[in-house]
Amino acid sequence: MTLTPRAPEPITPDPPGDTPRPLLTQSWLDLAFLHWAADRDDVARLLPAGTVPDTLNGVTHVGLVAFRMHRVGWFRLPGIPYLGTFPETNVRLYSVDEHGRRGVVFRSLDASRLIPVAMARAAFRLPYLWSRMGIERDGDTLTYTSTRRWPGPRGAHSRIAIRLGEPVAEPTELEHFLTARWGLHNAFFGRSAYLPNTHPRWPLHHAELLTCDEDLIRAAGLPAPTGAPVSVLYSPGVPVRFGRPARPGGVPTP
Repeated sequence: MTLTPRAPEPITPDPPGDTPRPLLTQSWLDLAFLHWAADRDDVARLLPAGTVPDTLNGVTHVGLVAFRMHRVGWFRLPGIPYLGTFPETNVRLYSVDEHGRRGVVFRSLDASRLIPVAMARAAFRLPYLWSRMGIERDGDTLTYTSTRRWPGPRGAHSRIAIRLGEPVAEPTELEHFLTARWGLHNAFFGRSAYLPNTHPRWPLHHAELLTCDEDLIRAAGLPAPTGAPVSVLYSPGVPVRFGRPARPGGVPTP
């Protein structure tokens, strides 16, 4: 029996299904999305087994996404106000598995709460890292700062400042491709798995990048990006529900 990969699922601004019995709930607020084109070979070597780089018009990307995590909760229980609320900055890649499911692969997730970092590393094998972080707003300008504490490389940092613009009336195919991702791929205890999520359609805004001083992408095992990002966006945020993980597997054929 051989495995025949399916074609990638369509890029859709709305989730393909629902999550009536969530494993996790949370909100992602005040997000800054920065993206650069990336070399496909550089990305491929960093992805979990059973996945390959997801591309649009032959191009894959690396994302640097800074935001505020709000009230992480288990199942249908209320989210935790203090331990479940914190700044986060992640470096992510874009993946597709043998079922055609598009997702993201996190190379690093810097967060400012040590206990959630330790729990996410232990329970989900996600590369969370404890960092000193802050988010400041001054009028239409948002500044996100992060300096890594543990486990390292200690001192890896980012400072991102954006100026908010007008709402995006009709997102482009690239903007949907980079933001409307309905799951993550990760290695759980030596096996690759897919963790689906659902949330309302992103409310996106144009944004002007004022400052980007970071070495998180290089610390995540990728070449440092050169030049300006190909996409800079802001979103006030969405509530999110994560379902149970599933193995990515392939499609069996005779």
